[in-house]
Amino acid sequence: MSEKEKSLYGEGVGFERIRRITGYLVGTVDRFNNAKRAEVADRVKHGCSGDA
Repeated sequence: MSEKEKSLYGEGVGFERIRRITGYLVGTVDRFNNAKRAEVADRVKHGCSGDA
């Protein structure tokens, strides 16, 4: 692969973020009903604080 080809690798390729939300693989919650949207709103965000 030439240097020019390497520099263009991935350029202009659009992608949509896909997440697992309430058991479904989705990009957005546009098609969720009110109950599923409430589940998304009530989710607890887990993080790694480093305090062990």
